[in-house]
Amino acid sequence: MFKTLTQPFRDWFQDSTPEPEQDKNLSPELLQRIRTIQVKTNYLVNDIMAGEYVSAFKGRGMEFSEVREYQPGDDVRLIDWNVTARMNQPFIKEFKEERELTLMLLVDVSSSGGFGSAEKLKNEVSAEIASILAFAAIKNNDKIGLIVFSDKIEHTIPPKKGKAHIWNIIRTILNFKPEGKGTNLSLPLEYLLNIQKRKATAFLISDFQDDGYEAKLKLAKQKHDLVAISITDPREETLPDVGLIQLEDAETGETLLVDTHDKEMTTQYARQFQQIRDKRKTYFSSIGIDTIEIHTNRSLTDPIIRYFKMREKKH
Repeated sequence: MFKTLTQPFRDWFQDSTPEPEQDKNLSPELLQRIRTIQVKTNYLVNDIMAGEYVSAFKGRGMEFSEVREYQPGDDVRLIDWNVTARMNQPFIKEFKEERELTLMLLVDVSSSGGFGSAEKLKNEVSAEIASILAFAAIKNNDKIGLIVFSDKIEHTIPPKKGKAHIWNIIRTILNFKPEGKGTNLSLPLEYLLNIQKRKATAFLISDFQDDGYEAKLKLAKQKHDLVAISITDPREETLPDVGLIQLEDAETGETLLVDTHDKEMTTQYARQFQQIRDKRKTYFSSIGIDTIEIHTNRSLTDPIIRYFKMREKKH
């Protein structure tokens, strides 16, 4: 499935792996999962998404670099009059793009993420997406921070750089055992507003099974560059024809007996799900928030790459 690893990447991977005693509390199975995601996502970032991230997410603007002698054709508006007066000949200011960004990952670990009818659970997909974004950011020397939430703030990692930091983020997402079951999207948005004073790019990764978070969403969008990543399993969109089944809400524990032979009911269920998703996406768009739709049974990278390309054209 993956290309043969080149020696530079083998060296990188070995350098990025912490000493065994640091991971003495992790099972061999979990360590293998973490290493697999590291290999896979680094391959995806290097071989598939190269350049897309940096093109889509620009720096904070232009910062002063240096002054140099004026040359014919230079913009006279950039003349530094103080230096020009001291040197008795014209000098201009040069600027460069301030490339470094802060990327914040807001990852939903509520109980509904434990559902999955395809190869992966929704929370496994969330972890892989977060890893892809983290690798893309670290490759471009950006800082990455993490907010893990359910119906409470479960865990946070302040924005930093470095390979060991990436390892810590991936390990935290994959190994995290949440205390809360439900989803409260207002909490991570409010927390982001409180801790992140400078503008950041924030990815909110969730299945969005919550209500009443619109006010915090608007406030977060006004201060930060906010992107929603919506995770959906195919069985949430349509019900298979398997007769009587009992559905249980993973977050509330409520159960419902459903007759999947009933065509009218299953059609209405599918229509209702689509309407809720479309309404949410339309609302997000109305306040300037883009949505990336991810399905657990489809490619994870294709929607992200499409979004990066679309964003580059828009900006």
